[in-house]
Amino acid sequence: MKPPILIFVACGLAVTAVASASGSTAPEAKHLEPNVPRTITVSEAATPPVIRAGLLQSTLILLPAEEKVANVFAGDTVDWVFDGGHVASRFISIKPKVANSTTDVHIVSDHGNEYTLQLREVSGDEDLHFDSKVFITPGDKAAKGKLAELPVFVPASELDRVKQDAAAAKAAEIAERKSEESKIEQYRSQYPGTLHFDYTWDQAKGKELGLQQIWRDDKFTYLRGQFQETPALYEVKDKKPSFINFYFNNGLYTVPKELEHGYLAIGKQKVEFHRTGERN
Repeated sequence: MKPPILIFVACGLAVTAVASASGSTAPEAKHLEPNVPRTITVSEAATPPVIRAGLLQSTLILLPAEEKVANVFAGDTVDWVFDGGHVASRFISIKPKVANSTTDVHIVSDHGNEYTLQLREVSGDEDLHFDSKVFITPGDKAAKGKLAELPVFVPASELDRVKQDAAAAKAAEIAERKSEESKIEQYRSQYPGTLHFDYTWDQAKGKELGLQQIWRDDKFTYLRGQFQETPALYEVKDKKPSFINFYFNNGLYTVPKELEHGYLAIGKQKVEFHRTGERN
């Protein structure tokens, strides 16, 4: 048996072994029949299972669904062809080019599991059935546990894609943040023009209660003062007062609407206010 040769590495990209044609003349190909797909269990303590391969026929080996191929090592890359595809995947195709040849193959997954298989070309057997598709399942507890963990090897193609996706996401985040900052700056620059100090009230009563200023913008009404107690705020519509919701913090009332008429009251103290024309 020839010494093992690395046929593709952790990048996970497909690499088909390139080899010179064998000098021997291949025997006339027999009519081979594919077996139904089967599942084999691979354990480090057990003898590597045998894969029956057919001359010039492709046998597809599939790792568990959670894994992808990271590395493949094979003993004979002259009489056997190995193909992992063009992107990192769980699939490996094997094809013998010489009758009655044998070799071994060692598969390392991106989760760090190792699977060793024996490959044998069977066109010289009485039984001409070959394995067309083989599912691998780990037989060791530790190997099964690795399936639930994150990969330890990341193919270069996937790493590049992840880096590109991260860079694109970061660029989009920066662009969105700049857009929001631009909107905020624009709002701040325009906000003073939206303020309207167009309310009137009895200044003497307001001073006694603690009321200092009332104004509005295009969405809210604000009342500022220094109050010994927080006065109740009412809106007056059709000469009927009604208590309204407001947010009060540090002497500032914020009312989520534009008030036309209302009043503040504490006990018998009361200050009415009305909206009039714009006042500088």
